[in-house]
Amino acid sequence: MKIDLTKTTSSKINAALMEARRASGSTAAGMVLTLVIVTDEGSAYDALKAANDASREHPMRTLAVIKRAGRSPRARAETRLDAEILVGSDAGSGETVILRMHGELVAHAQSVVLPLLLPDAPVVVWWPDNAPLHPAQDPLGSLAQRRITDAVTAESPVGQLAQRAQSYTPGDTDLAWTRITGWRSMLAAALDQRPSAIVSAVVEGESYNPSVELLGLWLTNRLHVPVERVVTGGPGITAVHLRTKDGDVTLDRPDGLMGTLSMPGSPDRQVALKRRETSELIAEELRRLDPDDIYATAVRTPVERLHEPANAETAAAERIAHEVAEVTAAAVADPEQVSAGVTADATAADAAEKKPAKKAAGKRTSKEGA
Repeated sequence: MKIDLTKTTSSKINAALMEARRASGSTAAGMVLTLVIVTDEGSAYDALKAANDASREHPMRTLAVIKRAGRSPRARAETRLDAEILVGSDAGSGETVILRMHGELVAHAQSVVLPLLLPDAPVVVWWPDNAPLHPAQDPLGSLAQRRITDAVTAESPVGQLAQRAQSYTPGDTDLAWTRITGWRSMLAAALDQRPSAIVSAVVEGESYNPSVELLGLWLTNRLHVPVERVVTGGPGITAVHLRTKDGDVTLDRPDGLMGTLSMPGSPDRQVALKRRETSELIAEELRRLDPDDIYATAVRTPVERLHEPANAETAAAERIAHEVAEVTAAAVADPEQVSAGVTADATAADAAEKKPAKKAAGKRTSKEGA
């Protein structure tokens, strides 16, 4: 059932929802939460389709907030609320209300949404794109227990992680983190089967994919080893290598469909690692509404740590090369000072070598006399 309302109010929308439920013979008693989607016309269709698919696992009321501030002064001055109500098969296992806000009403979206929330039910806000810098401080985000963003849709996906770390509030999460659930599960299961000391790790994937960075940060925090980031053509994450003394534990997925798990002393195994649809990601996030502490720890780890060399010898070589470069630069700037320093160091070294020789001679003389 579909109902269109023009120049309406929140109370009229509530009345229309009750009438639609009566007509279709359904009730709101079985709904477990309210999902608020903040989007635009361009992304509304895909977001609503994902929410409707997820509602088969989580019956819910979906409120899609589409803000239309208007381009002209006349359009911005006009304050109007239009609504589209979907109940029954058109709305999955729940009900959907599409709210189109015009003019100054855009700045007061929370006042429109608040009366439409299900009573005594958790609230989740999802920004498919154009998420605010501080989701918890957003007027709509402040109404929710969980706030879902997606760094993939940002102009700079990897840079968006730094913003998410800075603005993190318990209850925040990102679909870039949800996308690596399968990778984390497979790697944890592999290490449980064959416990071995991890020396270092390598994560391979697309340069602009934030999920690759989050997986590397998670490994850094959990294993406390250097993690190296290698750029590939994708799709998404292509491989993870865990270096051990017995050999590499490798999870490889070059095609985005099936993965291959390789462990020392065991035959290779095919594992399911298909890239999931947005509806599956949303359904997973709605299964738990408590703060995700593991995500918080991973996203707060500086991304720069992934650029550290995984080999300690390589790190030492780079450090020595850096010191040599500094000495060379100083020699070019002031050759006399560097020469004096080198002469002083050589004199000190000669003195240090002579002292042990005298001590050794003294000991030998005493021993012979005894």
